[in-house]
Amino acid sequence: MSLPGEIIPNPEQLPALVLAYIGDAVYELAIRQYLVARGIVCVNQLHQETIKYVRADTQARVMHALKDELTEVEAAVARRGRNARSGHPPRGSDVISYRYSTGLESLVGYLYLSGQSERLGEILALARQVVEKDD
Repeated sequence: MSLPGEIIPNPEQLPALVLAYIGDAVYELAIRQYLVARGIVCVNQLHQETIKYVRADTQARVMHALKDELTEVEAAVARRGRNARSGHPPRGSDVISYRYSTGLESLVGYLYLSGQSERLGEILALARQVVEKDD
């Protein structure tokens, strides 16, 4: 996945919630782009389909599925995101799922900011596979 952006030196040193903040935006944009490329052009349908991918419980399932696929550095970044104190979960989500979803977003943010677009694409492809398998 190739997205425009500035490579940040040592992104692993950024606070986990900053990585998650960036990762949330990158992940949602990537999913929206993927759905449009699949031919979904009705905005309401795009919104409904996007929600399936970006909900905290779905992202938590993705994170669990990815755990054996991550490098040590990636696992550490995801773990820092999961353990970060980020307030309360959104409506309809439990604390555990919300924490794991924050871990995934931190990982995505880290890969994006470090310019690892090929690895980011692999992670996003695996995430889509997890969601679509359960669909």
